[in-house]
Amino acid sequence: MGPSFRAGIGITLDKCERLSILLPSAICSKLRSPPERQDPILMKVTLPLTLPALLLALALPVFAGQPAFEPSSAWEQRLRKRAPQKAPATPAKARKVLAFSLATGYKHWCIPHTEAVVRVIGETSGAFETVATTDIEQFRPEALAQYDAVIMNNTCPHGKDRDTFRDVLINKVDEFGAAYKELPLPEREALATLLYRSLVDYVSGGGGLVLLHGGITSFNHSDEFSGIVGGSFHFHPPQQDVVLQPVNPEHPLLKPFDGKPFTHHDEPYLFNRAYPKLNFHPLLEMDLGKLKPNKRVAKLPDLPRYVAWIKRHEKGRVFFCSPSHNAQSFDQPALLAFILGGIQYAVGDLACADEPLSEQK
Repeated sequence: MGPSFRAGIGITLDKCERLSILLPSAICSKLRSPPERQDPILMKVTLPLTLPALLLALALPVFAGQPAFEPSSAWEQRLRKRAPQKAPATPAKARKVLAFSLATGYKHWCIPHTEAVVRVIGETSGAFETVATTDIEQFRPEALAQYDAVIMNNTCPHGKDRDTFRDVLINKVDEFGAAYKELPLPEREALATLLYRSLVDYVSGGGGLVLLHGGITSFNHSDEFSGIVGGSFHFHPPQQDVVLQPVNPEHPLLKPFDGKPFTHHDEPYLFNRAYPKLNFHPLLEMDLGKLKPNKRVAKLPDLPRYVAWIKRHEKGRVFFCSPSHNAQSFDQPALLAFILGGIQYAVGDLACADEPLSEQK
């Protein structure tokens, strides 16, 4: 059938709400428009869809190249119903976190959704307040001092330096750093260094650092940063169903999974640089045996492959969570509760075992 083919298909209102995470609001509004025919039980809507729209609906859950877009109000309402209503730990004081969501390189489509997750789980649980930004000025020492943790939300940099601050100030200044463009290059280089050192000093001095999915790539060519956070992004095989096993089901951060594997559709992230030292406390392990055959994966050193962990760095605390590239993963309440617990660990409210695997007997 050619591209002009049109199909009348039945879509329940519940299905429409689930698709609203992916479809532009204009399409979703049509899906919610007064039905031509209604089933009194299913409230089924029958309407014509072009073949591309039909394929879009059937393409769940893979949207690897989808540009970032704002989540719908229906999606956020559904998120609030699934979000934890109580924090796993009582905050020692009012907490405030900085959610930084600037991607100067690859832009994950789920960036706005992940930012919403952070904001909503903080609100529903009462664990913390979220300040969302794409402004690198927030990384000056005096600005960072007001936050209990910094959350790097899919902050993937450009390929040259793999350094978010250098991208804004130097490599992609025309696109991301218009306010700095007239500064002499030495001043911009000095500022990039200052902001990076400010973040490192912030964590060393007791601040929390949370890296969500692509956030681990923020300074991906830095051996120092790799050591601080536990590793650097290496590569990932194609998106597929990924089975993650809680390393210790009794660990406070892993209780949301009830000792059961967590399966979702994601990029199976793999790591290098500091990773082989296993200088972190692992939380979720990826079952490589359940991945689709991949020659590059087959050549990897024989190491356990973790995709979430916590670790100390001097006085500070780091939480890394690879799930997820796809906002559909956030439909699972266990993942929302896990991320909330990790953030509470990073801000210093949730005490738990965090000794590195390399030191465990």
